[in-house]
Amino acid sequence: MTPPGEDFYQLSGWTVILLLVLFYGGTLLMSALIGKKKENADGYMTAGNKIGFGVSAASMTATWIWASSMYASATAGYTYGISGPIHYGLWGALMILFIYPFGRRIRKVAPKAHTLAEVMYARHGRSSQLMLAGSNIVGSLISLTSNFIAGGALIALLSPFSFSQGIIVIAAGVLLYTLWSGFRASVLTDFAQVVAMLGAVVVIIPAVFFAAGGPDMFEQGAQNLTPQQSNFFSSDAFLNQGAPYIAAVLAYAIGNQTIAQRLFAVREDLIKRTFVTATVGYGATIIGVGMLGVMALYLGLSPAGGDVNNLIPQMASTYLHPLLIGVFLIMIIGALSSTADSDLAALSSIMMADVYGQNVAGKKKANPKTMLLVGRITMIVATAAALYFASGQMNILDLLVFVGALWGALVFPVIASFYWEKVTNKAFTISVLVALAAFIPVRFEWLPMDGALGIVTDVVAVIGIGVVLGLMCFGFFGLKAAKIIGAVGALAAAPFAIGFLHDYAVLSGSLVAYAVSTLVCYFMCFRSGTSFDFDLIKQRIGDFDQRPETEAAEAATVQAGK
Repeated sequence: MTPPGEDFYQLSGWTVILLLVLFYGGTLLMSALIGKKKENADGYMTAGNKIGFGVSAASMTATWIWASSMYASATAGYTYGISGPIHYGLWGALMILFIYPFGRRIRKVAPKAHTLAEVMYARHGRSSQLMLAGSNIVGSLISLTSNFIAGGALIALLSPFSFSQGIIVIAAGVLLYTLWSGFRASVLTDFAQVVAMLGAVVVIIPAVFFAAGGPDMFEQGAQNLTPQQSNFFSSDAFLNQGAPYIAAVLAYAIGNQTIAQRLFAVREDLIKRTFVTATVGYGATIIGVGMLGVMALYLGLSPAGGDVNNLIPQMASTYLHPLLIGVFLIMIIGALSSTADSDLAALSSIMMADVYGQNVAGKKKANPKTMLLVGRITMIVATAAALYFASGQMNILDLLVFVGALWGALVFPVIASFYWEKVTNKAFTISVLVALAAFIPVRFEWLPMDGALGIVTDVVAVIGIGVVLGLMCFGFFGLKAAKIIGAVGALAAAPFAIGFLHDYAVLSGSLVAYAVSTLVCYFMCFRSGTSFDFDLIKQRIGDFDQRPETEAAEAATVQAGK
């Protein structure tokens, strides 16, 4: 059993061109077939709120799976052993499941919404809307950039083409099929892309496993693992990977427009089935791909160029037949494209509904044709901006952490705004800003955490543990159970966490953001005389198009999803 080297098998230029033409040509054809001669703004953003089960479940799965999540799962496997991909894939999958009860409440309160920020405008006002919309603009642009970088790097590794040529082809392909029909193109092409991804995973993972030595690999390579990597219940894996990811994906799920957009698009009675199916699809795919990192660890592989992001293409290049390398290329391209088109659709919806529709023209004066123009221009500008950032291969980790923290600070105020009539715009805004101010010095270790400050940080982080557990429980079992689970969880964690939790900056920073936003929001509201009537949201949010075709189901989309 010889460890793989750093040389990558490269497909010929014509083979790569053919694969890309088939993939993007096929998605462009699908987009053209569902295109409307007279597109409308609401269909462009949410496909008429009536997408069927098959398409919606596939789209949710494909959007949650992106190239970076595949790479990160493999990195977790290589770093922490077999428990790494389990922590990454399982918790990410369960977060999809935990979203759906909140999703049902959100759809009940705002059945015709286009963005979550639009609902915050109807619930509170401009500051909370722009806070949520702004974080999503930055987050989606970073996600788009990350996917372009992943695609360009993959093409540069497995073909004669350069990184710059790779990102241009990926960007052009995604933009072309998304531009005309917007969100409808995104969800329908997601269906084909997720089928391709799942099929590729089913073939590729076993092929690499047996080519790398099969079961003997684990016996012969056991000496390459540390005791923590060999332990399925590794505390190192949980504290550095599992626990931070639980907090991160809950924030991502609640605050991210790509998820909210699918929530508003799916038929309301299909929300549960959609999210449960996406939970299984995501978990199986990401854990499966992460096992490539585990195999690399047992094989004693050194990542090419010292970059762990090369693990997946390195394993594929070493152990797969050239035909399967082509399948592998399509799998990764499909993963990144399904998320990139979702980012474009999310950005266009935010600019159409939140910026132009609410803050420039106003709800009653917004022109649907102008909205469509705004949406398409947004996609072009966003693609150009992401290409610019990707071409420099900029380090976007700090920005990703910043946006993730902002979403973490938003989770409690956003959820509470859909259930608690006492939440005010002032409390929403101040709680988010204070939480963000508390998060930054903890996450970036600006202050020495020795002594009293470290203990205070740990105590607040323990409260954050209770908040996270309580929120997870609340959607399924109600407020009383959430309070009990949150309190018991925090008290149980306190003896083990206080005194050392501040040593894990990523985890403690996220937990501090949760705790501070919750405490500030609650104490600013619990004595408030405000009593918001949630029926007002339905009156304030509706279709921008008032033409008959807007009220009709998006026929092609619905039929494809049945």
